[in-house]
Amino acid sequence: MERLRQTLPDWDRAADAPLPTIAAAIRPAGLHRQKARSIRAILRHIRAERGRISLDFLRRWPTDRIKEYLLALPGVGPKTAACVLLFSLRRPVLPVDTHVHRVSGRLGLIGPRITAEQAHDVLAAVVPPRKVYAFHVLLIEHGRKVCHAHRPGCGECVLSDICPSAFTFPPPRQPQTPPMRPPRTARPRIRKGNP
Repeated sequence: MERLRQTLPDWDRAADAPLPTIAAAIRPAGLHRQKARSIRAILRHIRAERGRISLDFLRRWPTDRIKEYLLALPGVGPKTAACVLLFSLRRPVLPVDTHVHRVSGRLGLIGPRITAEQAHDVLAAVVPPRKVYAFHVLLIEHGRKVCHAHRPGCGECVLSDICPSAFTFPPPRQPQTPPMRPPRTARPRIRKGNP
């Protein structure tokens, strides 16, 4: 976001910018070409519909109507809509990213066949509205630092005593130290000629 705002300081410039300019600015986020098309299309759509690029009008709407509006925008799925609702509009809507989905599944908060999209509704019924923000942020941090996708650090996990998945995965790999090589010794130089 910071790179995008440095490159294109206002939304009208972003709406009118060439796609490669937007894509270059958001490149570190991944899927930059696809996201650039969506960003520009959304900005142009809002400007055409509202006369200016702002989502302030959404603040007066009920959460379900906002979600419906956001999901109708190009490239916006449940996670993006939930992020806008939670972080920009301060509504207690839980975004489910890969970390939240994985950790929630391992903790048994969602079933093993629940998709990330379905998890939005399942977790909304479990997490109290006043705890949504903290739950989201803490599960992401836990997923990044401890509960990794392939080799979770169950031995370091503060939730291992209540986690049904604890210690059911291969332990994290320990860094391998290369075997010690004997020190190199210089070969004696043999001079040819006179002994």
